[in-house]
Amino acid sequence: MPTNTRTVNNTETVLRTENLNVYYGKFLALQNIWLDIPKNQVTAFIGPSGCGKSTLLRCYNRLNDLIESFRAEGKILFYDKNLYASDIDPVEVRRRIGMVFQRPNPFPKSIYDNITFGAKINGYKGNLDELVESSLRKAALWDEVKDKLQQSGSSLSGGQQQRLCIARAIAVQPEIILMDEPCSALDPISTLRVEELIHELKEQYTIVIVTHNMQQAARVSDKTAFFNVRTSETGTRNGYMVEYDATEVIFNNPQQEDTRDYVSGKFG
Repeated sequence: MPTNTRTVNNTETVLRTENLNVYYGKFLALQNIWLDIPKNQVTAFIGPSGCGKSTLLRCYNRLNDLIESFRAEGKILFYDKNLYASDIDPVEVRRRIGMVFQRPNPFPKSIYDNITFGAKINGYKGNLDELVESSLRKAALWDEVKDKLQQSGSSLSGGQQQRLCIARAIAVQPEIILMDEPCSALDPISTLRVEELIHELKEQYTIVIVTHNMQQAARVSDKTAFFNVRTSETGTRNGYMVEYDATEVIFNNPQQEDTRDYVSGKFG
Protein backbone atom coordinates (compact mmCIF):
# COMPACT_ATOMS: atom_id res chain seq x y z
CA MET A 1 0.00 0.00 0.00
CA PRO A 2 1.48 3.41 -0.96
CA THR A 3 2.29 6.10 1.57
CA ASN A 4 1.06 9.09 -0.41
CA THR A 5 -1.66 11.11 1.34
CA ARG A 6 -4.67 13.17 0.39
CA THR A 7 -5.14 16.58 2.01
CA VAL A 8 -8.58 18.08 2.54
CA ASN A 9 -8.86 21.52 4.16
CA ASN A 10 -5.22 21.27 5.24
CA THR A 11 -5.93 18.01 7.10
CA GLU A 12 -4.65 14.69 5.83
CA THR A 13 -7.36 12.16 5.15
CA VAL A 14 -6.21 8.71 6.19
CA LEU A 15 -9.40 6.78 5.38
CA ARG A 16 -11.83 7.83 2.69
CA THR A 17 -15.15 6.02 2.34
CA GLU A 18 -16.80 6.47 -1.05
CA ASN A 19 -20.36 5.36 -1.82
CA LEU A 20 -20.12 2.35 0.49
CA ASN A 21 -22.99 -0.12 0.66
CA VAL A 22 -22.70 -3.09 3.02
CA TYR A 23 -24.78 -6.25 2.63
CA TYR A 24 -25.27 -9.37 4.68
CA GLY A 25 -26.70 -11.67 2.07
CA LYS A 26 -29.52 -9.66 0.46
CA PHE A 27 -29.94 -7.42 3.51
CA LEU A 28 -28.59 -3.88 3.00
CA ALA A 29 -27.14 -3.05 6.40
CA LEU A 30 -25.43 0.24 5.58
CA GLN A 31 -26.25 2.50 2.66
CA ASN A 32 -24.39 5.12 0.62
CA ILE A 33 -21.64 6.15 3.08
CA TRP A 34 -19.29 8.99 2.15
CA LEU A 35 -16.88 9.81 4.95
CA ASP A 36 -13.31 11.09 5.43
CA ILE A 37 -11.32 10.19 8.56
CA PRO A 38 -8.64 12.84 9.37
CA LYS A 39 -5.17 11.92 10.53
CA ASN A 40 -4.22 12.26 14.23
CA GLN A 41 -7.73 13.10 15.28
CA VAL A 42 -10.44 11.17 17.12
CA THR A 43 -13.58 10.50 15.11
CA ALA A 44 -16.65 9.23 16.97
CA PHE A 45 -19.52 7.24 15.47
CA ILE A 46 -22.81 7.71 17.35
CA GLY A 47 -26.36 6.57 16.73
CA PRO A 48 -29.01 4.10 17.90
CA SER A 49 -28.48 0.33 17.92
CA GLY A 50 -28.65 -1.27 14.50
CA CYS A 51 -27.60 1.79 12.52
CA GLY A 52 -24.35 0.27 11.25
CA LYS A 53 -21.70 2.00 13.38
CA SER A 54 -19.80 -1.16 14.28
CA THR A 55 -20.36 -2.60 10.80
CA LEU A 56 -18.57 0.39 9.28
CA LEU A 57 -15.79 0.22 11.88
CA ARG A 58 -15.15 -3.42 11.01
CA CYS A 59 -15.08 -2.58 7.31
CA TYR A 60 -12.02 -0.43 7.96
CA ASN A 61 -9.84 -3.39 8.94
CA ARG A 62 -11.74 -6.04 7.02
CA LEU A 63 -12.97 -7.97 10.02
CA ASN A 64 -16.34 -8.32 8.28
CA ASP A 65 -14.57 -10.58 5.78
CA LEU A 66 -14.89 -13.29 8.43
CA ILE A 67 -18.69 -13.22 7.99
CA GLU A 68 -19.63 -15.46 5.07
CA SER A 69 -22.65 -13.42 3.95
CA PHE A 70 -20.80 -10.07 4.03
CA ARG A 71 -20.43 -8.09 0.83
CA ALA A 72 -19.29 -4.50 0.26
CA GLU A 73 -19.84 -2.19 -2.72
CA GLY A 74 -18.01 1.10 -3.16
CA LYS A 75 -14.53 1.99 -1.91
CA ILE A 76 -12.61 2.45 1.30
CA LEU A 77 -9.32 4.17 0.53
CA PHE A 78 -6.37 3.98 2.92
CA TYR A 79 -3.82 6.51 1.68
CA ASP A 80 -5.58 6.34 -1.69
CA LYS A 81 -5.31 2.55 -1.96
CA ASN A 82 -8.61 0.64 -2.03
CA LEU A 83 -8.63 -1.71 0.97
CA TYR A 84 -10.91 -4.09 -0.94
CA ALA A 85 -8.74 -4.34 -4.05
CA SER A 86 -7.80 -7.88 -5.07
CA ASP A 87 -4.09 -7.36 -4.35
CA ILE A 88 -4.58 -6.23 -0.73
CA ASP A 89 -3.66 -8.63 2.08
CA PRO A 90 -6.30 -8.44 4.85
CA VAL A 91 -3.73 -9.51 7.45
CA GLU A 92 -1.56 -6.53 6.60
CA VAL A 93 -4.63 -4.28 6.76
CA ARG A 94 -5.32 -5.51 10.29
CA ARG A 95 -1.75 -4.82 11.33
CA ARG A 96 -1.85 -1.23 10.13
CA ILE A 97 -5.43 -0.67 11.31
CA GLY A 98 -5.77 -2.19 14.78
CA MET A 99 -8.93 -2.94 16.75
CA VAL A 100 -9.87 -2.68 20.42
CA PHE A 101 -13.12 -4.47 21.23
CA GLN A 102 -16.06 -3.74 23.51
CA ARG A 103 -15.00 -6.17 26.22
CA PRO A 104 -11.35 -6.61 27.22
CA ASN A 105 -10.04 -9.78 25.60
CA PRO A 106 -6.48 -10.44 26.78
CA PHE A 107 -4.95 -13.63 25.46
CA PRO A 108 -4.58 -16.49 28.00
CA LYS A 109 -0.92 -15.60 28.30
CA SER A 110 1.31 -13.43 30.47
CA ILE A 111 1.18 -9.65 30.24
CA TYR A 112 4.55 -9.78 28.50
CA ASP A 113 3.43 -12.39 25.96
CA ASN A 114 0.20 -10.49 25.26
CA ILE A 115 2.30 -7.56 24.05
CA THR A 116 4.87 -9.54 22.07
CA PHE A 117 2.52 -12.07 20.44
CA GLY A 118 1.49 -9.98 17.44
CA ALA A 119 4.93 -8.47 17.01
CA LYS A 120 6.51 -11.94 16.78
CA ILE A 121 3.94 -13.10 14.23
CA ASN A 122 4.71 -10.03 12.13
CA GLY A 123 8.44 -10.71 12.22
CA TYR A 124 9.49 -7.98 14.64
CA LYS A 125 13.32 -7.89 14.82
CA GLY A 126 13.80 -5.29 17.56
CA ASN A 127 14.28 -5.62 21.31
CA LEU A 128 11.15 -7.23 22.74
CA ASP A 129 11.76 -5.92 26.26
CA GLU A 130 11.87 -2.38 24.91
CA LEU A 131 8.75 -2.98 22.84
CA VAL A 132 6.84 -4.23 25.88
CA GLU A 133 7.85 -1.25 28.00
CA SER A 134 7.18 1.26 25.23
CA SER A 135 3.75 -0.18 24.42
CA LEU A 136 2.70 -0.35 28.08
CA ARG A 137 3.90 3.21 28.68
CA LYS A 138 1.89 4.45 25.71
CA ALA A 139 -1.14 2.68 27.18
CA ALA A 140 -0.50 4.29 30.60
CA LEU A 141 -0.09 0.85 32.18
CA TRP A 142 3.65 0.36 32.66
CA ASP A 143 3.90 1.67 36.23
CA GLU A 144 1.05 -0.60 37.32
CA VAL A 145 2.36 -3.85 35.83
CA LYS A 146 6.15 -3.49 35.43
CA ASP A 147 6.81 -5.82 38.38
CA LYS A 148 4.37 -8.53 37.26
CA LEU A 149 4.94 -8.93 33.54
CA GLN A 150 4.92 -12.72 33.81
CA GLN A 151 1.50 -12.79 35.46
CA SER A 152 -1.55 -13.61 33.38
CA GLY A 153 -3.18 -10.73 31.57
CA SER A 154 -6.53 -11.94 32.88
CA SER A 155 -5.34 -11.30 36.46
CA LEU A 156 -5.66 -7.55 35.88
CA SER A 157 -8.74 -5.47 36.62
CA GLY A 158 -11.20 -4.79 33.81
CA GLY A 159 -9.83 -1.32 33.14
CA GLN A 160 -6.25 -2.59 33.19
CA GLN A 161 -7.17 -5.41 30.83
CA GLN A 162 -8.61 -2.92 28.35
CA ARG A 163 -5.45 -0.82 28.51
CA LEU A 164 -3.45 -4.04 28.03
CA CYS A 165 -5.48 -4.69 24.87
CA ILE A 166 -4.71 -1.15 23.71
CA ALA A 167 -1.01 -1.75 24.40
CA ARG A 168 -1.22 -5.03 22.46
CA ALA A 169 -2.72 -3.16 19.49
CA ILE A 170 -0.01 -0.49 19.70
CA ALA A 171 2.79 -3.10 19.78
CA VAL A 172 2.28 -4.09 16.13
CA GLN A 173 2.83 -0.43 15.18
CA PRO A 174 -0.48 0.44 13.53
CA GLU A 175 -1.36 3.80 12.02
CA ILE A 176 -5.04 3.69 13.00
CA ILE A 177 -6.70 2.32 16.13
CA LEU A 178 -10.38 1.39 15.93
CA MET A 179 -12.29 1.21 19.22
CA ASP A 180 -15.71 -0.45 19.40
CA GLU A 181 -17.37 0.85 22.58
CA PRO A 182 -14.12 0.35 24.53
CA CYS A 183 -15.55 1.63 27.83
CA SER A 184 -19.00 0.05 27.87
CA ALA A 185 -17.89 -2.74 30.23
CA LEU A 186 -15.79 -0.50 32.50
CA ASP A 187 -16.46 1.37 35.73
CA PRO A 188 -16.41 5.22 35.69
CA ILE A 189 -12.83 5.52 36.97
CA SER A 190 -11.50 3.05 34.39
CA THR A 191 -13.54 4.82 31.72
CA LEU A 192 -11.87 8.13 32.63
CA ARG A 193 -8.41 6.53 32.35
CA VAL A 194 -9.19 5.18 28.88
CA GLU A 195 -10.59 8.55 27.76
CA GLU A 196 -7.45 10.31 28.99
CA LEU A 197 -5.41 7.72 27.13
CA ILE A 198 -7.32 8.37 23.91
CA HIS A 199 -6.40 12.07 24.13
CA GLU A 200 -2.72 11.11 24.47
CA LEU A 201 -2.74 8.49 21.74
CA LYS A 202 -4.08 10.78 19.02
CA GLU A 203 -0.71 12.55 19.01
CA GLN A 204 0.68 9.42 17.31
CA TYR A 205 -2.35 7.57 15.97
CA THR A 206 -5.61 8.19 14.16
CA ILE A 207 -8.50 6.91 16.29
CA VAL A 208 -12.06 5.97 15.35
CA ILE A 209 -14.39 5.15 18.23
CA VAL A 210 -17.93 3.79 18.33
CA THR A 211 -19.81 4.87 21.45
CA HIS A 212 -23.37 5.00 22.75
CA ASN A 213 -22.26 7.48 25.41
CA MET A 214 -23.01 11.00 24.16
CA GLN A 215 -20.95 12.61 26.89
CA GLN A 216 -17.99 10.43 25.99
CA ALA A 217 -18.24 11.33 22.30
CA ALA A 218 -18.34 15.02 23.23
CA ARG A 219 -15.34 14.64 25.54
CA VAL A 220 -12.95 12.60 23.44
CA SER A 221 -13.64 13.27 19.76
CA ASP A 222 -12.69 15.98 17.29
CA LYS A 223 -15.26 14.93 14.69
CA THR A 224 -18.52 13.04 15.06
CA ALA A 225 -20.63 11.11 12.57
CA PHE A 226 -24.26 10.47 13.47
CA PHE A 227 -25.89 7.37 12.00
CA ASN A 228 -29.56 6.47 12.03
CA VAL A 229 -31.92 3.79 10.70
CA ARG A 230 -34.54 4.16 7.99
CA THR A 231 -37.27 1.67 7.20
CA SER A 232 -37.47 0.67 3.54
CA GLU A 233 -40.61 -0.04 1.52
CA THR A 234 -40.13 -3.74 2.23
CA GLY A 235 -40.01 -3.12 5.99
CA THR A 236 -36.28 -3.73 6.44
CA ARG A 237 -34.24 -1.28 8.52
CA ASN A 238 -31.13 0.10 6.80
CA GLY A 239 -28.38 2.13 8.45
CA TYR A 240 -27.19 5.39 6.93
CA MET A 241 -25.16 8.44 7.92
CA VAL A 242 -27.23 11.53 8.74
CA GLU A 243 -24.55 14.10 9.50
CA TYR A 244 -20.78 14.39 9.93
CA ASP A 245 -19.00 17.47 11.27
CA ALA A 246 -16.79 18.85 14.00
CA THR A 247 -17.96 17.42 17.33
CA GLU A 248 -18.84 20.81 18.73
CA VAL A 249 -21.10 21.46 15.72
CA ILE A 250 -22.83 18.09 16.02
CA PHE A 251 -23.61 18.64 19.69
CA ASN A 252 -24.24 22.39 19.73
CA ASN A 253 -25.47 23.34 16.27
CA PRO A 254 -26.38 20.28 14.16
CA GLN A 255 -27.88 20.93 10.76
CA GLN A 256 -30.28 17.97 10.70
CA GLU A 257 -33.37 17.62 12.88
CA ASP A 258 -32.72 13.93 13.52
CA THR A 259 -29.27 14.79 14.84
CA ARG A 260 -30.69 17.44 17.15
CA ASP A 261 -33.27 14.99 18.47
CA TYR A 262 -30.70 12.27 19.07
CA VAL A 263 -28.06 14.33 20.87
CA SER A 264 -30.78 15.97 23.00
CA GLY A 265 -32.02 12.55 24.08
CA LYS A 266 -35.41 12.55 22.34
CA PHE A 267 -34.69 9.07 20.95
CA GLY A 268 -31.93 6.51 21.01
